Amino acid sequence: MSAPHKSDRKVFGHLSLPERNFVAEALRTETVGGMLLLLAAVAALVWANVPALSHSYETVRDVHIGPAALGLDLSLEHWAADGLLAVFFFVAGIELKRELVAGDLRDPKAAALPVVAAVCGMAAPALVYTLVTVVGDGSTAGWAVPTATDIAFALAVLAVIGTSLPGALRAFLLTLAVVDDLLAILIIAVFFTDDLNFAALGGAVVGLAVFWLLLRKGVRGWYVYVPLALVIWALMYNSGIHSTIAGVAMGLMLRCTRREGEECSPGQHIEHLVRPLSAGLAVPLFALLSAGVAVSGGALGDVFTRPETLGVVLGLVVGKALGIFGGTWLTARFTKASLSEELAWADVFAVASLAGIGFTVSLLIGELAFTDDPLLTDEVKAAVLVGSLVAAVCSGVLLRMRNAKYRSLWEAEERDEDLDGVPDIYEKGNPDYHLRMAAIHEKKAAEHRRLAEVAGGEGAEGERPA
Repeated sequence: MSAPHKSDRKVFGHLSLPERNFVAEALRTETVGGMLLLLAAVAALVWANVPALSHSYETVRDVHIGPAALGLDLSLEHWAADGLLAVFFFVAGIELKRELVAGDLRDPKAAALPVVAAVCGMAAPALVYTLVTVVGDGSTAGWAVPTATDIAFALAVLAVIGTSLPGALRAFLLTLAVVDDLLAILIIAVFFTDDLNFAALGGAVVGLAVFWLLLRKGVRGWYVYVPLALVIWALMYNSGIHSTIAGVAMGLMLRCTRREGEECSPGQHIEHLVRPLSAGLAVPLFALLSAGVAVSGGALGDVFTRPETLGVVLGLVVGKALGIFGGTWLTARFTKASLSEELAWADVFAVASLAGIGFTVSLLIGELAFTDDPLLTDEVKAAVLVGSLVAAVCSGVLLRMRNAKYRSLWEAEERDEDLDGVPDIYEKGNPDYHLRMAAIHEKKAAEHRRLAEVAGGEGAEGERPA
């Protein structure tokens, strides 16, 4: 494979300082949430597979609560999938809006790379799944299961293996996941919507219009928006369209650009408040109530022999890596961009394989795709767990091989010798920076000379006879 043509534009070059700060803050929260997600998934598997506890897991998951008159008498499992994940997708909607108006997706040239990579990273797993199931005479209904990427779980893996990815690769992974979430939302809305209740759908649309109008009028107060959001969510649920769409729609309506006198935009402020709730509570609870599948030797054997489950595993492990890497390479090739000198295409492939961890949304789509076959639903969930685990191990090995290089790049990006709160890499063209650094180096040199003189004096005094 020949290298892409050289040009002045770099793929995975240094981020701007505002983008670097945003990515660092967002990924810090997602990493903590990913660790909680990992713990919740493990707890669910233990709870569902220990003989003395497995019955209680099913009992708890099937408990129904909610007003039946409003069509909301749901099991805890459904409340997690339809209610808690609406919070997750609300945050995803804000992230997407920010990327569109203030982030990488604002510039078409910069947006081309993560968008093409995300599209290819969803098309390739769907194609792999379809080929496997067609050849194996299985059901193609689950084609969308291996298309999603779970950014929180991926970052948890990074935290566990101790890889300090450079900021550009982390930003690529985050933006890729945002576009991935958008495409997953479209897939859910278009392909997993049953009979529509137009009255409820019309009510949800009216509610969203009121939500938008209140935002534009500058009305403030959680006591206004939270009840309205709950009404919109309930109407969307009863409309037949998956209720998480309501969360995305409301997130996209928030303003994510700052006005004069504002420290941050309303979207950023609300995201800062809601993201911990999403990452620390909503998504882990969903994992706890959805990831508890019975895992036995026979069940694991079925994962690699049944076409539907094998298609999910290969889609996540093979399709995701090849799709994202291929989309990235082709974009760089045909836009005549060149890879940053500090990185290699092997680094891009390692990150692409990390995106094969498709936990949260893959579990959700698995439930939607096989609602009429509970046994196959559980087997597909097991396949998602296996595929995500294999992708995590493969990417972990690849990333660990380059960890020393990543750590040196990360330290260079974070170095702040003049202690002004801005990394030195962003100040090297500033004359004031060079003056400050010269003064710091002169101060250090003077301190070294002073210590040397003190040490020399003590040595000479020690040589005198008593």
